[in-house]
Amino acid sequence: MAANVYEGMFILDANRFGRDPEAISGQIPAMIEKLGGEILVSRLWEERRLAFPIKGQRKGAYWLTYFRLDGGQLTDLQRQCWIADDVLRTLFLKVDPRIVDTLVAHAQSVSTVSHGKAEDKTEDKPAETEDKPVEVAVATAEDADDSKIKSGET
Repeated sequence: MAANVYEGMFILDANRFGRDPEAISGQIPAMIEKLGGEILVSRLWEERRLAFPIKGQRKGAYWLTYFRLDGGQLTDLQRQCWIADDVLRTLFLKVDPRIVDTLVAHAQSVSTVSHGKAEDKTEDKPAETEDKPVEVAVATAEDADDSKIKSGET
């Protein structure tokens, strides 16, 4: 099979990540490289409260990774993530080859990882002071009734 580029989002145990970010985040490239994959970029996306508890955890550290891996090895990677105690959830998306370079360049330019913390590398830009009007379409109950009459519904 051909090697594809994937975007992997890993939700890591925030408590363990907070105590030892290098070790916890280091597991992800190790799993991918063990299967013959290549890491293109790997970084902390954000730490946040989860919408619902996962494995008893209420907070998670979201780790974003772009990697190249043989399509047949993806199932093995999912299995390794499933049994890893530090990984709460994963999501893998196959990236369209036409946009790989753009996504990887953006992920590299936004931040780098230093001791598990994301450091913003974007330049400070002045905020736009000009407010732009926003058009909002509002439908009323009368509009809904009119559309039913026009379409023949009652």
